Amino acid sequence: MYRIIGSDGKEYGPITAEVLMQWIEQGRINARTMARKEDSGEWLPLSSFPELSGMLASSAVRVPLAPPVPPGGSVDPTARAKEIISRGYQVDIGDCIGRGWALVKGDFWPIVGVNALLWVTMVLANLVYAGIVVNGPLLGGLYYFFLKRVRGQQSGVNEAFAGFSLAFLQLFLGQLVSGLLGGIGLILCLLPGIYLLVAWSFTLMLIVDKRMEFWPAMELSRQVVTAKWWSIFGLLIVSGLLNLAGMLALCVGVFVTAPIATAAMVYAYEDIFGVQKAPR
Repeated sequence: MYRIIGSDGKEYGPITAEVLMQWIEQGRINARTMARKEDSGEWLPLSSFPELSGMLASSAVRVPLAPPVPPGGSVDPTARAKEIISRGYQVDIGDCIGRGWALVKGDFWPIVGVNALLWVTMVLANLVYAGIVVNGPLLGGLYYFFLKRVRGQQSGVNEAFAGFSLAFLQLFLGQLVSGLLGGIGLILCLLPGIYLLVAWSFTLMLIVDKRMEFWPAMELSRQVVTAKWWSIFGLLIVSGLLNLAGMLALCVGVFVTAPIATAAMVYAYEDIFGVQKAPR
């Protein structure tokens, strides 16, 4: 019998090995899900259990689009934010950038190619005034692509466009509402607008990863980021400077710096919102 910690931070179980393997096969949990056996007090990633390694490896190929979310109710953003903040999370800007570069370097052309395809698609959509509709799902798909890569799972073009099938409406609303409110904040008073845009940095990732609705995702992102706002702001500034350097390199360099910056933000997301070991 096993117990697991879901992506919503709640404990589930006890469950049998057969049910656990069924959830793995369905993509509801993955190699990073924290679990323990009933007779053990130690929480470990599922990848640490030899009896499950074969199933985890094969499920990543069979169900690449399945959401890694266990059964459970909707996430309470305030309760979840308090739990995350109580852990005293840290965001190491240099480490996030370094891991982002390592990820891109490890599979350079597929990652750079998919990233370029998504951004070119967004630019073309904006040129024909369709960006307001598709930018959210496209960015959500881009984050989904990188989330799977960061977690050691297979991802490609299908995952990059998965925002349209996984959470189109919520990604559209998340991008639209956060952009509108942030823009109003910038117009009325610069500082509140900057605060909100930074605070909502993880909205689309929470929607596509946790299958949250847009407003709870915005609230969870805002509450959690506020606790370490300057760290996230710093990461965004460094990422922006990195992309500026790429633009100055005859604009070609941005095709390399952009995926590094995106991967760095995804690593920050994992460090903050990823499942942690439960207290004993």
